[in-house]
Amino acid sequence: MRGAYEASGNGGRMRRPGGWWRLKSTPEKVETYTRWSFHFFAVIEVFALGVTAYGRTGAGLATVLCLLVAAHAAVCMLVASRALDWTRGRRPQPVRLMWVLGAVSAVVSVVAVAIAERGPAGEVETAAGSVYGGVLCFGAGVITLGVSGRRRMIAVVGAFAVGAGLLTFPLGMPVLASVVLAGLVFVTGGFLAVTSLFSLWLLNAVYALDDAKETRSRLAVAEERLRFGRDLHDVMGRNLAVIALKSELAVQLSRRGRPEAVEQMIEVQRIAQESQREVRDVVRGYREAALEVELAGARGVLSAAGIVAKVTGEASGLPAEVQSALGWVVREATTNVLRHGDAKKVAVTVRTSKGRVVLTVENDGAAETGADGPSAGSGSPAGAAGGAGGAGSGGGSGLAGLRERLSAVDGTLRAGPVGKGVFRLTAEVPLPAPAAGAALEVAS
Repeated sequence: MRGAYEASGNGGRMRRPGGWWRLKSTPEKVETYTRWSFHFFAVIEVFALGVTAYGRTGAGLATVLCLLVAAHAAVCMLVASRALDWTRGRRPQPVRLMWVLGAVSAVVSVVAVAIAERGPAGEVETAAGSVYGGVLCFGAGVITLGVSGRRRMIAVVGAFAVGAGLLTFPLGMPVLASVVLAGLVFVTGGFLAVTSLFSLWLLNAVYALDDAKETRSRLAVAEERLRFGRDLHDVMGRNLAVIALKSELAVQLSRRGRPEAVEQMIEVQRIAQESQREVRDVVRGYREAALEVELAGARGVLSAAGIVAKVTGEASGLPAEVQSALGWVVREATTNVLRHGDAKKVAVTVRTSKGRVVLTVENDGAAETGADGPSAGSGSPAGAAGGAGGAGSGGGSGLAGLRERLSAVDGTLRAGPVGKGVFRLTAEVPLPAPAAGAALEVAS
């Protein structure tokens, strides 16, 4: 079976096995990997301390030791999960659970000491001793996930090491052996603690980088809005000031019955019409996208985001309206790759063939939205789910807008997956007869 039906705005759809992983963002994937790494530590504890007891002693005592270790490992998994949520700000600090883990570690250690002291000598003592020292090491390493600060981490590991040394006195161990055992717990527990904290630091760094990426996108939008506002102010500020002055002059002249008032109002009308034209030019420049500029910008933005961008083909010799339409395709595709996909490589190709300009944007790292969904060229939700990079905004308004722009120049747009994790967006625009001949000459 391919998986369960997944609810969506347009009905159920099949989800492939492992689709939950592909639909995750990069920080979410790292968080899942980190969380299950901590759980894997607990599994290692069960196998290394509990299961191996069956080869060292009888089945009865081995079962008791294995159950104690399994209970301790389960509490470790719970504390690690809650501590990870705490570091991400989703839950309060799991103080009670950490105390519970400390108490369980102490109880398991005391029971292991009792088994080692009262049970048969030899292998039973060795198995119980391994459980005794192991649960203290794992307990110290996990509890440090729920504390902040280097001093507190050292204090937790040191407390477990001191406790390990004190609990050896009922066994009649020499002082030197107790000190060595305490040192071993301190070093091993400290190593697990440092490893766990490094994993948390790496996870927080990934989230910080993702936030910085989002902030950079917002700053780019804000910068473009400021540029547009500045251009509009430069155009309208001066003209409105002149219109106000001339209108005031016309009012004064009109009150005096001077015929020059009509000339001033004609001048006001001329300046107003000129302002309208200049505003249209500003808006047109804001809306138009030159293909050559967009190709260079896409290469720079993708490279800055750590994505290998390969751009082939030239836009020289193409009509302005064709460049504008295809430039918007490049802009929208690049935006969707940065926002929705998890791409490592992006290839942008521009070629002219048989009187048509074909623009192709292909990237890897795209999420697969369905097994046998309809093609993007039909305007389906699957095809409109995020453009090139396709992890999907779901609404497809970006591709719908591109189709409208391309339809103005009789162009077409196709978008959809072409392989495992590969998404391709293809735009085709016919060239006028004279432009087609010139483009073919440039291509040849």
